[in-house]
Amino acid sequence: MGHKYSWRTFSVEIVAIVLGLVFLVPFYYVVSNSLKPFAEILTNTSALPKVFQFDNYVRAFEMLDFFNVFKNSLIITIASNVVLVIFCSMAAYMLVRTKKKISNIIFMTFVAAMIIPFQSIMIPLIKTAGNFGLLNSVWGLVIMYLGFGSGMTIFLYHGFIKGIPVELEEAAIIDGCSRFGVFWRIVFPLLKPITVTIVILNSLWIWNDFLLPSLVLQDPELRTIPLATFFFFGQYTKQWDLALAALVLGIIPLLIFFFSMQKHIIKGITSGSIK
Repeated sequence: MGHKYSWRTFSVEIVAIVLGLVFLVPFYYVVSNSLKPFAEILTNTSALPKVFQFDNYVRAFEMLDFFNVFKNSLIITIASNVVLVIFCSMAAYMLVRTKKKISNIIFMTFVAAMIIPFQSIMIPLIKTAGNFGLLNSVWGLVIMYLGFGSGMTIFLYHGFIKGIPVELEEAAIIDGCSRFGVFWRIVFPLLKPITVTIVILNSLWIWNDFLLPSLVLQDPELRTIPLATFFFFGQYTKQWDLALAALVLGIIPLLIFFFSMQKHIIKGITSGSIK
């Protein structure tokens, strides 16, 4: 028998709708102002455009060299996610299944590393990266994302793997499967819900990251979308009409990715709640 629709439920729904509208306000400002001429942005920021200025997008697309910066952002995001998922899932599995004190120490070290602010290690990181030839390199940047993202990724995998019955692995080992085979054939497919969550979180972080790529990538041909967008903000002039159009162009791929993965996100949340 279903629950009655109460005033409490109605109130919660109203609060949720209001909060949703509040969170959408920044998107409204970005999109509406990206369609205005520069002078109209300065005079009336909150109003809808009097005339939709789609030329902003054409000019921003050309000035960004969008295809190139999109390719760079895509390569960095995909490569970083692949190495994070592969290395961190294996590391978390071994830390969970190896019942030794050293495993707990290593795990807590990864967790503790999550609270270290990037700014405190920024200078020694770049100096060390220069010594190893990792500067001005896409793959050098991917290695750094592996280092910075492994703490949270291992933490999430660690918690999920603890809920997987050990009996499944023991049965596979009895059937002659190796430890490596047990992980990739039995355990890893069961990690799909948390893997989807991890990929989404890391993609949002890596795709929108500005600081680390700005320190590592000096070659203009290697710029990501956030780096290219920054050049609309000069010392004396700020091209808000083009910059906002560029921001929308950078957001669109993430929105497409999110909506295409929506079914997996809901499935992952449902699976996690049942666990």
